[in-house]
Amino acid sequence: MIQKAYIVPGQPHPLLAPEKNEGWARLRQAYEHVGKQIEASGAELILLYSTQWFSVIGHLFQTDPQPKWVLVDQNWYEYGEIPYEFRIDPAFGELYCRLCREHGMQAATVNYRGFPIDTGTVVALKLLTPNNAIPASVVSCNIYAEREETRALGFAARAAIERYGRKTIVVVVTNLSNRYEVAEIDPARDRISSQKDDEWNRKILEMLGEGRLEDVAQVAREFGREANADMGFKAIWWLGAVMGEHNRYDGKVWEYAPVWGTGNAIVELTPNERKEIEFEKEFDEGPVPAFEDIGTGLETHNILAELPPETPDRPDVVQTDKAAKPVGPYPHARRVGDLLFLSGIGPRRAGTNEIPEGIEAQTRAVVDNLRAILAEAGSSLEKILDVTVYLTDMKRDFDRFNKIYAEYFGAIQPTRTTVGVDSLPTPISVEMKVIASA
Repeated sequence: MIQKAYIVPGQPHPLLAPEKNEGWARLRQAYEHVGKQIEASGAELILLYSTQWFSVIGHLFQTDPQPKWVLVDQNWYEYGEIPYEFRIDPAFGELYCRLCREHGMQAATVNYRGFPIDTGTVVALKLLTPNNAIPASVVSCNIYAEREETRALGFAARAAIERYGRKTIVVVVTNLSNRYEVAEIDPARDRISSQKDDEWNRKILEMLGEGRLEDVAQVAREFGREANADMGFKAIWWLGAVMGEHNRYDGKVWEYAPVWGTGNAIVELTPNERKEIEFEKEFDEGPVPAFEDIGTGLETHNILAELPPETPDRPDVVQTDKAAKPVGPYPHARRVGDLLFLSGIGPRRAGTNEIPEGIEAQTRAVVDNLRAILAEAGSSLEKILDVTVYLTDMKRDFDRFNKIYAEYFGAIQPTRTTVGVDSLPTPISVEMKVIASA
């Protein structure tokens, strides 16, 4: 459902005064190109996270369907007023908020006439969808949230998008380096505050241009220290979690320019599951604390798996608590005539979502899940007719997988296709999809 993601700046200069600086004008032009691209894309929702909408207690979600006001930026008031009237999708904001609450996060919706919308959100929506052709949803940036809470917020967003089922554009509003000039400057001579900041910005943009979003998320903390990145560049943690925490994107840097000493860029990321990459992650920040340690009560990779399925009570739909829950809005299986079509199932354990270590143990766990689903449908392993296997490391795991597979299916002899994939929705090594007789 996620079509593209964009990283955009939130300073008012490209909107209000593009004629004063060549770089501001280029940012304005790139913004407008991207806006036309989004409006022509068929997108049905823009989900926006802005580092300029600060929250202190938990996270807030804008649900006023038509916020209307006049903004005067507190720092750049001399550039004039920004009247705005936006089209917000309150149902998505309420869903997003509810999923956060269900997983132990502090969250609240905002539907209050005159509630101030931050400059970054206003600038982004005014330039990306000037005619309000696409409704938006906006989430705040908690100034105290560290990496794990911010990632949790991102995982909840991904779950909400999948549950909502609409084509979505994801936008983060953030600067790169964030060292402002503290004295008056000639706008025409605006430049990045320091050479070091500029070098770091260009390194980050080089990686994003190569589609290496997760690598950027892994070095965000160092970037934040070295270049005084905007809010520690935490927006990239949120974006990485929303997008699936990998590097399989086609990246494009539309523009990069200074705004009052800060580094501003417009970047486009398009998911490309078939993209060949040399390393899954070149950088790795290392282990992180469990969510319960920081008070969210949420486990990093399991938010999607823990969502209750929303399937109607129909005799052709098969669901069971004895197999791992689906990681999206779909059932374990469907019955069509005398056949059962099972959704892809991995090795997560029912009830705990624990993932066994090693391909052998994971293969046995997958078969346990298959057995439970088939039993719920009144069938069995012996009635499996066709198997599709997905392996994330064909070279390493194929032979060992085959050995375990033969123990269960050697005598049954279903047809089989084995496919190598870069990753699966949860951090697992194998998934199987089967067709069986009822």
